[in-house]
Amino acid sequence: MRAIVTVIGKDKSGIIAKVATALADNQVNIEDISQTIAQGNFTMIMICDLSASKLSLKELSVTLMEVGEKAGVSIHVQHEDIFNAMHKI
Repeated sequence: MRAIVTVIGKDKSGIIAKVATALADNQVNIEDISQTIAQGNFTMIMICDLSASKLSLKELSVTLMEVGEKAGVSIHVQHEDIFNAMHKI
């Protein structure tokens, strides 16, 4: 299963490292990543493969929300199919 992970917040050092570490610790592979900083605002979108993870999508979402709270950013996780359905034109 693949999921879309979005991270949004004020830019500060270590955001990518904290999120990537949490994913790696839970055997989630980052397949693609895009990040940008615009006027001090950090945004990142990752496509992740959860097939090797023991966590459910909901458990991963809770784990990453906790990481986000500690890092001062907002992290959301969506199943890839839901993300794609919401963003079709």
